[in-house]
Amino acid sequence: MTILPHRQIGPFQVSSIGLGCMNLSHAYGAPPSPQDGGRLLNRALDLGVTLLDTAALYGGGNNERLVGRAVGHRRSEYVLASKCVLDMVGAQRVLDGSPAAITASLERSLQRLGVEHIDLFYLHRLDKRVPIEDSVGALARAVEAGKIGAIGLSEMSAATLERAHAVHPIAAVQTEYSPMVRNPEVAVLDACRRLGVGFVAFSPVARGLLAGAIKDADYAKGDIRARMPRFVEPNLSHNLQAVRHFNLLAAEQGLTPAQLSLAWTLARGEHVVPIPGTTNPIHLEENIGAASLILAPDVVNRINVLFKGDAVHGPRYPAEAQAQVDTELLPGETLA
Repeated sequence: MTILPHRQIGPFQVSSIGLGCMNLSHAYGAPPSPQDGGRLLNRALDLGVTLLDTAALYGGGNNERLVGRAVGHRRSEYVLASKCVLDMVGAQRVLDGSPAAITASLERSLQRLGVEHIDLFYLHRLDKRVPIEDSVGALARAVEAGKIGAIGLSEMSAATLERAHAVHPIAAVQTEYSPMVRNPEVAVLDACRRLGVGFVAFSPVARGLLAGAIKDADYAKGDIRARMPRFVEPNLSHNLQAVRHFNLLAAEQGLTPAQLSLAWTLARGEHVVPIPGTTNPIHLEENIGAASLILAPDVVNRINVLFKGDAVHGPRYPAEAQAQVDTELLPGETLA
């Protein structure tokens, strides 16, 4: 097994690049077969990945089942992360941060994963109807019971992190972060650094925009990007202008666009761990190849300039999904 550089996430030492498992079950068109998904998970472990990130929501629970079946026999080789609050109850997607719902969701996750303990368990979203102290309290009791090892927050603000951390130490905050998506820089990235909280960057290649994967808005059936404002017209054509310059910079550095994006993300701080997802073993190896890259400061600055100001048009999420997100907005950012 390969050994990658490691970083600290709460009590865990993890590979500097982890694996987001979501798209092995849904989100970006037809997922791979369970057999192919299982092979990719095992290949990730062989290549030195030691952080696997799933959630109750992904594939309606099927992603947790896949992880449990495919790599449960290698449980000692990775830190297992999953999430609650966003869940499927029957065929209905629900957001419920009440202690009772969290406790029930955790039990279902343990069963699907085939484990008695989940290393890192996140609140997937902030349920604004429930005080964050109550939601974190439910997970603190799960820590005491030995069912989870550490608590994380997903898509939450610095202010919410402060409140949560006062109830129980928070190990990680997970939020979208890439050269194109800079919202964490408003406050939560620095709050994590100050509090000793790990920052887990999901979609670090901007859902494929910074991986050479998107040329137009011709998405496969079931691809969630078809509903995301910055991935459809008229915003997409504008956003691809900056992407083209980014791709040229990657070529100049002898890197793929995905590697340049991941190297930039890693350069944002020693407490940052990106978790790119992929269904393609070749792309998996490409992503992991960025783990040891160190960008020159002038390259980092050139990337920052590419995505300043008016470079990116459109909100991250459609309105109904944005309403569930607690992450800070950038100065001047609108949701229209």
